[in-house]
Amino acid sequence: MTSTAVLRRVGQAILVLALAYTAAFVLLAALPGDAVMARYGNPDLGLSPDQLAEIRASYGIDQPLILRYFDSIGAFLTGDLGYSVQSGAAVSTLLAEALPGTLTLASIALVGAVFLAVVIAFTASYGKGRWLRRVFRNLPPLFVSLPVFWIGIVLIQIFSFQLGLIPVIGASDTQALVLPALTLMIPIAAPLAQVFLRSIDEVREQPFVSVVRARGAGTSWLLWRNVAPNALLPALTMAGLLFGELVGGAIVTETVFGRVGIGSLTAQAVANRDTPVLLAVVVIAAAIFVTINLAVDLLYPVLDARLRQSGRRVGGSAKRRAGSARSGSATASTQLESSETEIPVSSGGIS
Repeated sequence: MTSTAVLRRVGQAILVLALAYTAAFVLLAALPGDAVMARYGNPDLGLSPDQLAEIRASYGIDQPLILRYFDSIGAFLTGDLGYSVQSGAAVSTLLAEALPGTLTLASIALVGAVFLAVVIAFTASYGKGRWLRRVFRNLPPLFVSLPVFWIGIVLIQIFSFQLGLIPVIGASDTQALVLPALTLMIPIAAPLAQVFLRSIDEVREQPFVSVVRARGAGTSWLLWRNVAPNALLPALTMAGLLFGELVGGAIVTETVFGRVGIGSLTAQAVANRDTPVLLAVVVIAAAIFVTINLAVDLLYPVLDARLRQSGRRVGGSAKRRAGSARSGSATASTQLESSETEIPVSSGGIS
């Protein structure tokens, strides 16, 4: 990948962040009322209108919208995320306390989801017995239909109350991660398995797979050396998208399990209409989402030498997948021809 292409994709990532920030700022500003009135407008507090106006001025809420927008952009660029209206703490401090737990949970859940998706896709494609393949092909739609909160409640009932394996109160840090990670892992593995399984089905229909099989290649050789590499890129794209959803969508899971993280911080900010915290959470979630997908985009040429040679842009569309599979036909055939002297061909195939 050329430096021009890298700079272009970095510029696109910055543009997405700017648009996400603008949209979040406008939508939060359009909400009726403001956080100061929600926090201090209670008559029981006994604050006078002048005192309320002074508090609003300290948070800059009395300024015109356009001035607040540019002031907030400048503050964000310098690392000043503002202060929580509810607690008075710096938003950066709140995020520093909540973000590590959410990132750890999301990373563990993603690794587990990738492993589960690979097992489902490979078993559904190459499992022994038609009934077994049919069962595993029906697992992704089943997992997609399960609500996250329902999965968490069922896991708590089984592993905590029924089996007593993971205590509800007084669990260690490792134990406290198991059930939330499983709760996120199951629904996230479903779309990843669907994309990977569909890609495997498409690659298996390509002519080069028939050529490799006709030359005596066994199932394991065909799967690991020819089918899986060509079906990997669409699944990699989906994994990057899902990680962004994991970070931004942990609210339900952290609420169910009482974990401290971005999810619980967001839930409290929504309940208290804490606009500075909500704006910072949206920007951080968008930044993580864009960064992960930019990294995945830049990894394509590293994982596929054909893309380094051609320098063409690879996306997540069906057109890219089909082009990748067609190019893989020539590559796989060349690799097999060059390695014929090393691969024993017998009636049983290549082991």
